[in-house]
Amino acid sequence: MTVGKRKKLDSQKNTVVKKIYKCGGKDNMYISKIRMINFRNFKNTEIEFNDGVNVIIGHNNAGKSNLIKALSLVLDSQVSRQLDIDDFNKYISLDELKADPPKISIAITINQSIDEDLNSDDLVTVGNWLTQLNEPYESLLTYEFFLPEKEKSNYLNIITTAIDLNMAWKIIKHDFIRLFAYKVWGGDPITQTVADSESLQKFDFQFLDAIRDVERDMLTGKNTLLRNVLDFFMDYEIKSDVTKSEEDKRKEIEKKKQDFSDHADALLLDLQERMKQGKDQILSYAKDTGASFNKAIPNFEGSISDVEMFSALKLIVEYETGIKIPATHNGLGYNNLIFMSLLLSKMQVNSDGKYLGSNAKVFPVLAIEEPEAHLHPAMQYQFLRFLKKNKTEEKVRQIFVTTHSTHITSSVLIDELICLHNEAGQTLVGYPAKVFPSDGKSKKYVQRFLDATKSDMLFAQKVILVEGLAEQLLLSILARYEGKSLEENHITVINVAGRYFDHFLHLFDSQKPYTINKKVVCLTDIDPERKNKDKGINFKKCYPFELNVDNTTYEYKTNTSLDKYQEGKHPNIASYTQDNMYGKTFEYDLIINNPTLDLLITESMSNREEIIGLMELYKSGKQISDYEKKLNGSDENQRIIASIRSNSLWGDDQKAKAIIASRYLNSVGKGENALELAYVLEENLANKGTAKYKEFIVPNYMKRAIAWICK
Repeated sequence: MTVGKRKKLDSQKNTVVKKIYKCGGKDNMYISKIRMINFRNFKNTEIEFNDGVNVIIGHNNAGKSNLIKALSLVLDSQVSRQLDIDDFNKYISLDELKADPPKISIAITINQSIDEDLNSDDLVTVGNWLTQLNEPYESLLTYEFFLPEKEKSNYLNIITTAIDLNMAWKIIKHDFIRLFAYKVWGGDPITQTVADSESLQKFDFQFLDAIRDVERDMLTGKNTLLRNVLDFFMDYEIKSDVTKSEEDKRKEIEKKKQDFSDHADALLLDLQERMKQGKDQILSYAKDTGASFNKAIPNFEGSISDVEMFSALKLIVEYETGIKIPATHNGLGYNNLIFMSLLLSKMQVNSDGKYLGSNAKVFPVLAIEEPEAHLHPAMQYQFLRFLKKNKTEEKVRQIFVTTHSTHITSSVLIDELICLHNEAGQTLVGYPAKVFPSDGKSKKYVQRFLDATKSDMLFAQKVILVEGLAEQLLLSILARYEGKSLEENHITVINVAGRYFDHFLHLFDSQKPYTINKKVVCLTDIDPERKNKDKGINFKKCYPFELNVDNTTYEYKTNTSLDKYQEGKHPNIASYTQDNMYGKTFEYDLIINNPTLDLLITESMSNREEIIGLMELYKSGKQISDYEKKLNGSDENQRIIASIRSNSLWGDDQKAKAIIASRYLNSVGKGENALELAYVLEENLANKGTAKYKEFIVPNYMKRAIAWICK
C-alpha cells in the first residue's frame, strides 16, 4: 500500500471515530469470527462466534483447546507468542514447503453488536484497526508467525535437499525455527501496521485451563489474584455508594486507612516492647561479628498497611453450624467454583476505570476449558447460570467455554453451540442453530429434546439414531456378535423415541451449510399398515402376511419416511429397515432370523410356554395346522390364523416363522424385555467357543447398518 493510500485510509478511520463520538454511538464490539491458517489442526478454518456465550463442543482432538490457544495468541498480552515446530499444521505438502516457508496466521474480526450502547473506549481501542468503515463497523487483528524475508533465500536453498516431508520438517526445526518471528497486525494485514501494545493491553483475556491448581492460585492473601480482589472490594460500601461524590468517597476511605494505620502502629509498638530485651541480645551478636561499624547499628522498624495485612488472611469455608475448615480441605469442585468467582471479580477490578484509570481494561473476555471438572451435573447447571448472569451484568463481554459435558450442552441454547469435528485431518465446523428450516419447528423440537443423553450425538464421531429403547440397549452387543465395537469406533446410539429422525438429521446433512459432517445411521421399523377403503378410517398396523393380500378391500402402505437416505443415496447419512415383504419391527425380526432360539424368551414375557411350544414345532418341521392348534383362542390369535390362511403368496416356512414372530411381538414388554435380552445375549457371547454357546443371527438390516457405520 502506498503512503498516500495509507494516509487516506487513516483519515477515513479518524472521521468514523469522530462521527461515533458525536452521535454517542449505539453498539458495543464483540469478536465475531476467527480464521486460523496452518495452526495445529486448523489447515484453513473460519469459526463464527456469538455476541455473548459460545459453547464449543466436539470429540477428543477436534481442536477445542487449540481454538482457545489461537484466541489467546492474539488477545492475551501475558502469554508467550513465540511458537514451535509442532504448532504448524502438518497437512502441508512437500511442494508447498519447498515453494515458501510455512506461516501461521490467526485473524480475529471484531464487529459491532446490535443491542448494546457503544462505550467510546471500545472505538478508541480498535479505531486504528478498522477494515469496514460503514455500520456495522469492523476491525481486524492478525497474528502471524513467519520466517523474516531476509532469511527466505537461505531457506529456499536448503529446503531443496529434503526428499520427503519428515526431512523437510527436521530442516525447519534444526536450522530455521529459532529465526521465526511473530507480529500482531492491526487492520488489513497487507498494510503490515503493527497493532500498538497499549491498545492490545485493553483486552482482558482470562483463561482457565482444564488442569488448574486452584489451591496455589487463590487460597491465601499472599497470592496476587486474591490480594488484588480483596483490595478492590475493601470499603466497597463506600466505593459503590452512588449518593456520595468521588471526593467524599476518597476522604472517607483515606480516613479508614489512616485509622487502620494508627491501630497498626500501636500494635507494632507493642510488639517492639515485647521484644525489647530479646532484641538487645540479638543485636549483641551483631556487634560481636563486626556488623556494627561507623556508629551504625542494626535495629528493627516497620509499618503495615491494610493491603499488606492481606497476607495474614487465608480462605476458609464456614458452615451454618459454625464449623470452619480451610479451603485446602474443601472439595475440588467447590474450590473450582470459588476460584472462578474470584477470577470474575478480578476481571471486574481490571475493567474499573475509577480504580485503574487509563490502565483499565475495556474488553473482558473469559475462556474456560472443561468447567465440568470435578462438578456434578447440578453444579454444572448452577455454574452455567452464574456465567450467563455475569454476561448479562456486563462484567464479561464474551465467554468461550470448551466442554465434553452433555449436561452443559443440553442446558444451553442451540444458538450458543459451536461444534468441531475432525475427519481425516480436516477440521469441520458446525453451527446447530443455523441448520434448521425457517419455520422453526425442528429447531424448537431439538432444543426441547436435546437432553443430557441425546446431546451425546454432538460429541461422538459417528451416530446411530434409533426409534426405540430395545434397539438403543441392544445395538452395542449386536455389533459385537458381528465382530465390531461401537465404542472403539466412537459411535453413540441415540433413541429419538419415535419417527422424529428428520428433526435431528438437519444437524448432520453434509449437503447443507453449517451442518456437522459425520456419519449417521438411522434404524427404523418398516411397520406395514392398512385401512379399509370403504369405511374411510385411518391406517392401522398390520402383519407382513396381511400386506397386499386383499387390495380390493384395503389400501396398504409401509414406512418409507427415510427412503431418501437409503444406503448410497446420501454421502454421510444412511437408513436401514426390515425386509419390505417379511419385516415389521425389530423384535419381530429377531425371531424371523432366530425362530428356534429359546434364549430370546425372557422371564418378563407373557405366553412363554406357548412360544416355546411354537419353536419346538418349527424344530420338528410341523404343518401350519399344528401351529394353529397351539395358539390360544384370543381375538388377536384368531386374526393371525385367518390372515395366514388367506395368504397364498408365502410358503409354509415363512408362515411358520411369521406365526412365532407375531406371537413373540405381542408378548414382550419392550423396556424390561430389552434389558433382559441384553443380559442373556451378553452372557451367550461370553460363552462363544464353548458348548454352552447358542448360535444367534443378527437381523440383516442391522448387519448392514453396523458394517456401514464401522467402516
